[in-house]
Amino acid sequence: MTGSPTTKPKMFETEKKSALDAISQAQFIAFAPYIFQASVILRDSGILHKVQDSRNNGISLDEIAATTNMIRYGIRILLEAGLGIGLVLRKEDKYYLSKTGHFFLNDPMTRVNTDFMHDVCYEGAKELKSSIEQSKPNGLQYLGNWETIYQGLSILPEPAKTSWFNFDHYYSDNAFPEALPMVFASNPKKVMDIGANTGKFTLACLEHNKEVEVGLVDLQVQLNVAKQNIEEAGFGNRVQYHERNVLHKDSELPTGYDVIWMSQFLDCFADDEIVFILEKCHRALGADGRVFINETFWDRQRFEASALSLQMTSLYFTTMANGNSQMYDSKVFLELIGKAGFEVVADTDNIGLSHTILELRKK
Repeated sequence: MTGSPTTKPKMFETEKKSALDAISQAQFIAFAPYIFQASVILRDSGILHKVQDSRNNGISLDEIAATTNMIRYGIRILLEAGLGIGLVLRKEDKYYLSKTGHFFLNDPMTRVNTDFMHDVCYEGAKELKSSIEQSKPNGLQYLGNWETIYQGLSILPEPAKTSWFNFDHYYSDNAFPEALPMVFASNPKKVMDIGANTGKFTLACLEHNKEVEVGLVDLQVQLNVAKQNIEEAGFGNRVQYHERNVLHKDSELPTGYDVIWMSQFLDCFADDEIVFILEKCHRALGADGRVFINETFWDRQRFEASALSLQMTSLYFTTMANGNSQMYDSKVFLELIGKAGFEVVADTDNIGLSHTILELRKK
């Protein structure tokens, strides 16, 4: 196998915290719902912005209250909570923004993650236990009456819709510039984009190569959005649309494509469903065809914080998406590829923000 990932230090194997640090984190977990909600209010109310704007001078409670549309009591309890959370510091009755507060307020990834958790996941999170027990996304009821979230993506209520797509695109789109040269290394004439979503990767392909044709495979509700975006960009003459539910037993994939691309798609399915979909890819491809899979594996991350974000995203899949999928450990995922009759010919980590791109061929 070429392009195999470099060996990284193994995460989560040794205890790194002192007893005092451990009990402090235990309290953080115990009060996590209020920690999250208070942090979001401090951000969205403008209080953290006012603290930031004061810079090294600091700002008093009275100064914030004079220019904030919130009662003084509310500002006081939120700022005091912010001290314990670590968003602000206080010295001589003036508040200052901490390093954590700076990143919570200004870091784009943190904002995307926070909005996703607040607008998409928070209410449904209390259904985690029942979702695990029943293998159903029981938290989805708080957004709409669908069997899975994918049937309602383009019609999610706001602000959940915007936050969901911002979350999805923030991670996947960062990988496209590095992925396109890999996909087009063999000069494919036709590319199949499975799980095309709003058509962003399709548009990137059409702009990257002026001759390639792209076939989009997705549910009709998603294809409608993608088609509008592609036609507005003037690429309708090089695109085909294939409405498919890839889990339907009698729904085969279209043939005649040189490359199949799946970006953050297979993590939306359970183990046996991934094998089922890959077997369809196997049947649809010619002998020299290739499959490119763009995924975020939690065990391939450079930092434990990145791994944590993906492990928590797995709980979104459980409660809100479909009840049975996750952000995978790469070892589990690679075994599924072998079961479907493929072998990995290139395995490249650190694509975009945190992705791995796998190139497959038939065994």
